[in-house]
Amino acid sequence: MRIFQLLPVIAFGDAVGNDTRALKNALIEAGYETEIYADVVDARLPKGTAKRYDMMPKVEDDDIILYHLSTGHKMNYSLENYPCRKIIMYHNVTPAKYFDGYNRDGYENCRQGIRAARLMRTAADFCFADSEYNKQELIGYGYQCDIEVLPILIPFEDYAKEPNKKTVKAFSDGKTNILFTGRIVPNKKQEDLITSFYYYNRYINKDSRLILAGSYVGMERYKDRLEKYAQELGLEGRVYFSGMSKFNDILAYYRVADVFLSMSEHEGFCVPLVEAMYFDIPVLARDTSAIAGTLGGSGILLSDNHPMVAAEMIHRIVTDKELRNTVIRNQQIRLKDFDNKKIQKQFLDAMERFINK
Repeated sequence: MRIFQLLPVIAFGDAVGNDTRALKNALIEAGYETEIYADVVDARLPKGTAKRYDMMPKVEDDDIILYHLSTGHKMNYSLENYPCRKIIMYHNVTPAKYFDGYNRDGYENCRQGIRAARLMRTAADFCFADSEYNKQELIGYGYQCDIEVLPILIPFEDYAKEPNKKTVKAFSDGKTNILFTGRIVPNKKQEDLITSFYYYNRYINKDSRLILAGSYVGMERYKDRLEKYAQELGLEGRVYFSGMSKFNDILAYYRVADVFLSMSEHEGFCVPLVEAMYFDIPVLARDTSAIAGTLGGSGILLSDNHPMVAAEMIHRIVTDKELRNTVIRNQQIRLKDFDNKKIQKQFLDAMERFINK
């Protein structure tokens, strides 16, 4: 018996890619014969991480395929053709509407991804979903197999690495730093972040900045609109777009942040929330999609995107030491739920049950 992990693209630094690699390591340590195959393998990954999909050997009846579903791709439609048992790891597919008018390929990939997720409901013998939100989405698509919630494996050891000292120094100038990390993409609602920051900066604390750390490749039109909007609000020099950043720069942004603010409208898990917990940054987030599930009772949830409410809550977190410490303490408790050894054990136990069923 062999376990093949399949996915369309395995990318360097990507949450799905990191999860796939961590699962491979867990399977190897448990004594399973396993490999990752992808249609596109990022050249920046360590040699031997994964192989090209066209190099995959013939699949036998007693093998298992663990398929990572997160986007539209031709591979989605080949899963049911394999003669073995099949597991889908569902990472969610962003609704296509968010890409409409910004990126035609992104729109089509997401549209096809959601279509495939519905069609694949009969192909899976078992599913993992990395959040309860994703599990309920699969149930809504008509999946009738067993579904287990398995959080993403996050490489916490990487966060202990040295941040870019120059970046830390540049942003350690006494200003209050409000941070959001994640791609510049419409479902993450960076315009709502800018609006909330406007009220905080203008009416509460002029000595502040908003750091939007994330790539905008393929979303240049959206990023241009955001920049124009910030300029119209008189926020020149106060809203910082990092663009594609080196990892040590990302670590630096977390090191200097006073508050992590999310106004995202759609997340299947949202790894940056957990990253903020790791760095003891109080999280303030709009309660949408998987956000509350990932926070698990920690952080502070906003019921809507009202910018003045968000601005006042930022002020409370920054100035109320007791509140800030309470939020951080609760996040530290929640962070323990994402311990890699705990999640690896849950994964391996589930795999053993599935294999022996």
